[in-house]
Amino acid sequence: MPDLAALKHRFSRLFGWPRRTRPIALQAAAPREVVLHRAILDAFPAPVLLLDARRTVIEANRAAHELFGARMINYDLAQSLRHPAALDAASAALSAGKAMSTQIVLQSSVARHYELHAMPVEQIEGAQVRAVLVLLDVTASHQVEQMRADFVANVSHELRSPLAALTGFVETLKGPAKNDEVARQRFLDIMEVEAKRMARLIDDLLSLSRVEANEHVRPKGQIKIGELLASACATLEHRAAKREVEIELSCPDHLPAIAGDQDQLAEVFHNLLDNALKYGPPGKPVKITVQKVDRIPEIGGKGVRICVQNQGEPIAAEHIPRLTERFYRADKARSRDMGGTGLGLAIVKHIINRHRGRLMIESNAETGTIFSVFLSEFQPEQPAVNFTMADVTKL
Repeated sequence: MPDLAALKHRFSRLFGWPRRTRPIALQAAAPREVVLHRAILDAFPAPVLLLDARRTVIEANRAAHELFGARMINYDLAQSLRHPAALDAASAALSAGKAMSTQIVLQSSVARHYELHAMPVEQIEGAQVRAVLVLLDVTASHQVEQMRADFVANVSHELRSPLAALTGFVETLKGPAKNDEVARQRFLDIMEVEAKRMARLIDDLLSLSRVEANEHVRPKGQIKIGELLASACATLEHRAAKREVEIELSCPDHLPAIAGDQDQLAEVFHNLLDNALKYGPPGKPVKITVQKVDRIPEIGGKGVRICVQNQGEPIAAEHIPRLTERFYRADKARSRDMGGTGLGLAIVKHIINRHRGRLMIESNAETGTIFSVFLSEFQPEQPAVNFTMADVTKL
């Protein structure tokens, strides 16, 4: 963790020139020292905002722009950070000259926990900076505690039934069915099914835990969605043939690349296709359609929409909002008979949240059930200004 107090004086020296008098168009012609100052500030992994005496944001690093967007410079802090505790800490640092710290939660597609430090900066002639705000992301530590509690509760609940069944069968095999070959074989078959169910449950719980641990970190890979979907279809082709189901993939050429994690997105579409095959009727095709969209609902920005459709019985409207909850099943008996753990759609939801995407579910008698996944286009990062340690020591 950086020495936050030691940064106060440094920032006042780094940005002594008046930011507002330097238009963006002139930044390319800025003195070499200013370019290095900009690079040093952007090198900090935590969001950093510099405030003047009126609580106006006069400078922010790249991490802050990624968190709050581009429209924050020359505006009051409340324009970008609308959190009462954060605003109070900034105002106290400016008015009372005291360093303040507070815990805040920023809500977006994923709740993110931050430890905010607001530190006054000593006044230096020619410098506008009067306070520095640094936000340290502590989401991971909060999630670890929550996941530990959820894991224990969920596992104890879901494993109780199969463990009770196994215990009962073992007692029967050691007692009344000890010499009954037919009963022994039947009980062993049931015990194998229950043991495999527990193994699937453990695998899904571990997968969900891994996804949640990194949900606040947006993936930055570049994915060709057409190739990924073709691979997912090929993986499940044998299972589809057993049910006499054809998987129809409609994917136009020249789709934009998607920002994401290859393995996690493969898991999303494997789960959605697997569900479509399980709950769709035999002999009816499962359809996957892909199209570009100019705006992702509720999120904005260009992207791609991938729809996975089966023609099975419609899902009742009251169940749809809860389908992505852990262990929620619209038809509990049918789900367990098909080997479902009740975690597949929860995993899908958390992976899509990590990608800052959107999941929509529609179901009716005419079209069947459609799961629509919206994912953002890949946007290459702006190259950072290169500098050496020799350059820094000259400042």
